Amino acid sequence: MNLKQLRYFCEVVDAGSAVAASSRLFVAPTAISMQISQLESLLGAPVFDRSNRPMTLTSTGRFLYPRAKELLSQMRRLDEEARAVAAGNLGWLGIGFTRSAIFSIVPEAVRRFREKLPGIQLDLVEQLSEHQPDSLRSGRIDVGISRYIGEFDRANDLTYVKLFDDPFVAAVPIHSPFAKRKAVRASELDALALIQYPKDPQSRYANQMVDALRQAEGNPRAGHEAIEIHTALGLVAAGLGFTLVGASVASVERRDVAFVRIANMRTKATLVAVTRADDEGPVVQEFVATLSQVRPDVAAYQSVAPRK
Repeated sequence: MNLKQLRYFCEVVDAGSAVAASSRLFVAPTAISMQISQLESLLGAPVFDRSNRPMTLTSTGRFLYPRAKELLSQMRRLDEEARAVAAGNLGWLGIGFTRSAIFSIVPEAVRRFREKLPGIQLDLVEQLSEHQPDSLRSGRIDVGISRYIGEFDRANDLTYVKLFDDPFVAAVPIHSPFAKRKAVRASELDALALIQYPKDPQSRYANQMVDALRQAEGNPRAGHEAIEIHTALGLVAAGLGFTLVGASVASVERRDVAFVRIANMRTKATLVAVTRADDEGPVVQEFVATLSQVRPDVAAYQSVAPRK
């Protein structure tokens, strides 16, 4: 199906008949009938019940109509915004970010940026760090907010700006004995199953989580695998185990999960802003500068000796 077929279909529904729709669209009724027939042929079912007068929608038509209206509305917005960008009346900035960043710097950075440059349209895309380089190269995004553990490969065609270090903390069920502790040993967490995330073949993050616990003298046992951090925290809340998150995530107040420091854990995550090396545009640079100004308070979760 194509947009013309959907547009003509919606106009017939809104106008009440093909004749009325033809007056709105300034086309012949036969042209509308032809497009509707082609649409029904593609769908393999009629969209109008022509045995009634006036025509009524079939079950297929009732399914199609609201979705076609939404698609046409999106296309109109896309056309308007693209023309505004082309005319220089509207800027556009694509931002990819790891899901955990929504707990810390993304909301504040977006708020500050929009106060400075309200005419820039922001397109926010949730993406794993491993997926962001390809999106940068394709132009889908202009800035990536990535999270890495330890050393990582730096592509020659990309620029990396360190934002802040994010110590790991344990997310434990609120009714766990650990929830009332100020700090725990990694080895004590072995009593709970480790919920790993993200479940993605391109991500090393889940395995690095295990390595970090082992380096802190823990021996984690595998539990559930979650697709992303929100699901992982939900599984923790359900009492199915614990997981590791950045201290910046601990700023989110939850009644079903407690965040506890881990003694002797030196491994930290690092948040990085990634851009194309050849992109020195002022809008991109302004957003990276804004990100650099947002500093989550993670000092309270630095590694400490645990209470026995």
